[in-house]
Amino acid sequence: MADHPVDETLPPLKMATTGLQHVAAMYAGVVAPPLIVGAAIGLSATDLTFLTGACLFTAGLATLLQTIGIWKIGARLPFVNGVTFAGVAPMTAVVAATPDKDDALPVIFGAVIVAGLLGFLAAPFFSKAVRFFPPVVTGTVITLIGVSLLPVAFGWAQGPDPSAGDFGSATNLTLAAVTLVIVLVLRRFTRGFVKQIAVLLGLVAGTLVALPFGVTDFSPVADSAVVGFPTPFHFGTPQFQLAAIVSLCVVMVVSMTESTADMLALGEIVDRPADEKTIAAGLRADTLGSALAPVFNGFMCSAFAQNIGLVAMTRIRSRYVVATGGGFLVLMGLCPVAASLIAVVPRPVLGGAGVVLFGSVAASGIQTLVRAGLEKDNNILIVAVSLAVGIIPISAPQFYHAFPETARIVLDSGISTGCVVAVLLNLVFNHIGNGRREAAEVTHPMDPVDPVDPVNSVDPVETGVASSEEAGARSTRTDEEITGSAKRARSTP
Repeated sequence: MADHPVDETLPPLKMATTGLQHVAAMYAGVVAPPLIVGAAIGLSATDLTFLTGACLFTAGLATLLQTIGIWKIGARLPFVNGVTFAGVAPMTAVVAATPDKDDALPVIFGAVIVAGLLGFLAAPFFSKAVRFFPPVVTGTVITLIGVSLLPVAFGWAQGPDPSAGDFGSATNLTLAAVTLVIVLVLRRFTRGFVKQIAVLLGLVAGTLVALPFGVTDFSPVADSAVVGFPTPFHFGTPQFQLAAIVSLCVVMVVSMTESTADMLALGEIVDRPADEKTIAAGLRADTLGSALAPVFNGFMCSAFAQNIGLVAMTRIRSRYVVATGGGFLVLMGLCPVAASLIAVVPRPVLGGAGVVLFGSVAASGIQTLVRAGLEKDNNILIVAVSLAVGIIPISAPQFYHAFPETARIVLDSGISTGCVVAVLLNLVFNHIGNGRREAAEVTHPMDPVDPVDPVNSVDPVETGVASSEEAGARSTRTDEEITGSAKRARSTP
């Protein structure tokens, strides 16, 4: 019997080039979190390069664990793992709440280790609890991730130092705008591989444009070694603080939810549906990779959705291609010069690319919400209140100033609070008591449901508006298909 396309190996040259394509598609996403957190801490260029290289190295290890697999660990699908965006806002909140910035990374690493180990133990149970994280919850959380990160891109666009005289200058904002335009032009007028690496090419082009303005610093490359190894616990022994652990455990739940959704989607794309066993194994790889990452100075790992899109576009379904990409990530992590290249990119250039990168995350959340059944007033209320609570730390940073510092680590993370509120409201409205019956469809979440007046009713055909039954059928079709797939998966021996 011929191997399933997922288990096929390709010729070496094709394996290498397609593996590099996966690296190119995810590279900017992997290096962005250490850049954000490192900048918040105030790391030197050398330490920032080290942290970036460590994240590349641990992302490669997690990807290999996910694709090759050992024992009951690893989905054994073309599943790319990298540093999750969901942890950025809580980690920066930990940084802000830590008086001595030298302790910030050890506190973060300690919290990630605990969250990873707890997630590993919970993986088989979590794979059975997916019904509590429907699209209305995951879509809200993913949208909050993107919205929470956009202010970071705006800050980058203004410059690296808020106290500098050129912070927010016309030069810096112009460089950010030029980079943004370059990325958009590449996405609009190119195809295939070039289109996939548009953000990376935009960073390169923006850096070249910035050269005449004297804002490009090549010292990180000159000071980096060709070969190096991410020394374990380089930034200090992990510290375990309860508030940080709670915050990162919430992030782990978000990460596991997103990975589960991505595995279900990827299983359909490669024609190997992900059953409960596959999901549990994939979550074990996610969480174990996250628990091991801090040992080598890396952050929490999760699925990279953009690489799933790459699999769908290229139709290359081999997990060994992605494993090859994971090998390249490990090699890049062992080569500090390669990791230091991103430190050369001027902050305004990163800001211009970040608008696309972080905005795309928010757009992915909106795409998920599209199939969340928003014609139901219950779901509209869940999204409305969860987004409002999640945006509080962005729109009113001092809102929780009267709370204890430990509580603020969680409360100041819009992603964490938004996720908790979304899960609780989903339970109240859609699972407990009367919430189990299907919610009535209304034109506004606060409007009462009135009986239809046959005399004064308007023909939807005449107004050009589709009937609610048709809209409901379209919006729930995907959920019904997923539910059917899940039932079939549970019945699979």
